[in-house]
Amino acid sequence: MSSEEGLSSTITDWLFINSWWLLLPFIMLLVVAAFIVAFVLLLYMISPLISPKPLKLNGAHVVVTGGSSGIGKSIAVECYKQGAFITLVARDEAKLLQAKKEVEKFAINDKQAQEKLGPVDMLVNCAGLAISGKFEDVEVDRFKKLMEVNYLGSVYPTRAVITTMKERRMGRIMFVSSQAGQIGLFGYTAYSPSKFALRGLAESLQMEIKPYNIYVTVAYPPDTETPGLAEENKTKPLETKLISETSGVCQPDQVAKIIVRDAVQGNFNSSVGPDGYMLSALTCGMSPVTSITEGLQQIVTMGLFRTIALFYLGSFDSIVRRCMIQREQSKAADKRE
Repeated sequence: MSSEEGLSSTITDWLFINSWWLLLPFIMLLVVAAFIVAFVLLLYMISPLISPKPLKLNGAHVVVTGGSSGIGKSIAVECYKQGAFITLVARDEAKLLQAKKEVEKFAINDKQAQEKLGPVDMLVNCAGLAISGKFEDVEVDRFKKLMEVNYLGSVYPTRAVITTMKERRMGRIMFVSSQAGQIGLFGYTAYSPSKFALRGLAESLQMEIKPYNIYVTVAYPPDTETPGLAEENKTKPLETKLISETSGVCQPDQVAKIIVRDAVQGNFNSSVGPDGYMLSALTCGMSPVTSITEGLQQIVTMGLFRTIALFYLGSFDSIVRRCMIQREQSKAADKRE
């Protein structure tokens, strides 16, 4: 072999050996990708095995607090359509009787409402009150009122049914919070804490009662076209209105279908729409999951959603600043006059 042929062979061998080093990152990437795909498929297959058995609403006894109007009434209707027997709880007797008539239109069972309904299979804590206003403008008594209605108003009914549910080793408990229970916004310094509190109660309670086959759902509906929202809009600060307008207004029957579906499945989080899904993933923290697939989705999307959220927050801050500047300019103009 000539010296030139030997040199050529040496160079070829060197290039061959070093080409593996160049390809190594791509090979590792393919291995990692294959592992992730296999892992996701495995999670998809085993996740139904760890999910709770869905609650059958046909013949179930469902208690709905705050059931005389809005989301509560729509939840009652949705459950009634699926064959559940409903107990409505509300403060206004006239509205309660009217709601009863409306719900009964959707009956699919022949059983009479006067018959004994038996133990509670699902409790829906939907009674709530919304007050908006700047922190220094809201009276301290209103802070107390909101905690009594929105938080303790869910504690008392839950205490009333929890013992029997544990004895029967089954049940669903739903807390209707709000997207304002996931993110604090201008004008909700009194309202948001009362809804945030439900999350803490739900997480703690779920850990206690999960061994008894009882599952908790926390629903975070967005602005929904209800009498409560119409009343709240009368006193909303401008900043709150502008921030709220960045997302749409949902219909109560649409919200009710999603919430009932999640409660029946035993899902801990119940969100509505893309914004709701993003908020639930962003704020999941140490909240329970009933599906490994759900947990994986939260892990994968967290970084992207946090990036999007920063743009939202920047937009909200911009709205608040503009409103402040406009007020200051208006005051300065009034003084000059």
